[in-house]
Amino acid sequence: MKLIVSKNFDKKDSYKIDTYIAGGGYEAVKKCLESMKPADIIEEIKKSGLRGRGGAGFPTGMKWSFVPKESSVPKYLAVNADEGEPGTFKDRQILELDPHLLLEGIMIACLAVGIHTAYIYIRGEYKKAFDRIEAAIAECYAKGFLGSDIFGSGYEIDIHAHAGAGAYICGEETGLIESLEGHRGQPRLKPPFPALSGLFAGPTVINNVETLACVPEIISGGAEKFAALGTPKNSGTRLFGVSGDVEKPGVYELELGISARKLIYDICGGVKGGGKLKGFIPGGLSAPIMTADELDTPLDFDSLAKAGSMAGSGGVIVISEHQSIPKIAARTADFYAHESCG
Repeated sequence: MKLIVSKNFDKKDSYKIDTYIAGGGYEAVKKCLESMKPADIIEEIKKSGLRGRGGAGFPTGMKWSFVPKESSVPKYLAVNADEGEPGTFKDRQILELDPHLLLEGIMIACLAVGIHTAYIYIRGEYKKAFDRIEAAIAECYAKGFLGSDIFGSGYEIDIHAHAGAGAYICGEETGLIESLEGHRGQPRLKPPFPALSGLFAGPTVINNVETLACVPEIISGGAEKFAALGTPKNSGTRLFGVSGDVEKPGVYELELGISARKLIYDICGGVKGGGKLKGFIPGGLSAPIMTADELDTPLDFDSLAKAGSMAGSGGVIVISEHQSIPKIAARTADFYAHESCG
């Protein structure tokens, strides 16, 4: 299987701009500048079938198309890197190991929607990730990849890194906007929706880190190749962050539609210590628990929704027979009472 998001993770100095360029980095954004109109970029993303990797799985190209082409006020891109849900840690890998992949995805999104300013809202506890993003942004400015004349094109893009303060609720898109504006991180009533009135009252696109990290490959390799991965309505790959009672926890890039059984047993070595599986959470702590009888469920947006759970943030939490489901439920309730209601 072709790796898309994690292809550079194992390279030496993977987070540096020279390593990224040597592997073909920033060629996709150059292609957009040289031969693609904004509508062409959006159409390519639509054809790829890319869906948001942060939770809801909304079609990315469609989300971009909701933003008005003409606006009397500036438009913005806000990148949701506030990865605060228990069991979720996949985006941290991109931020720390391949920040330039994210930056190139941001640039392409800005070109597609007519945006000149982007903010990356990073979880407050992700100090190393924040430093890596800051350093990568500085490298881009030094080479003329960011600023008033990116790649000598005359187009202006500025990207800013913003550290959160550790509040889980700021992962909700309007709570994130409130926090970016310097207010208490509290979700807004909708409508208006961010695409029409978001950050600083301007039309705003909000995308997850992994979503944007998929974009350069779609532009450089073509929508058809991306769409050929996964399943017909759940195209591409996904980073699965596997944790809990499992032999080989970690972050794995796999095609959407892989079964929970194959992920947990064939790839991650099964339940820790050879124990029996009681259940698993397929998409971060907010996803309903699934039982061992549901191991053959494909891990994609539609199949998990049909099964009564959700793909969520891609955090797969393995639960062995030794764990108490009531205790897990109680701890989960405590977390959400404190972070969402407290």
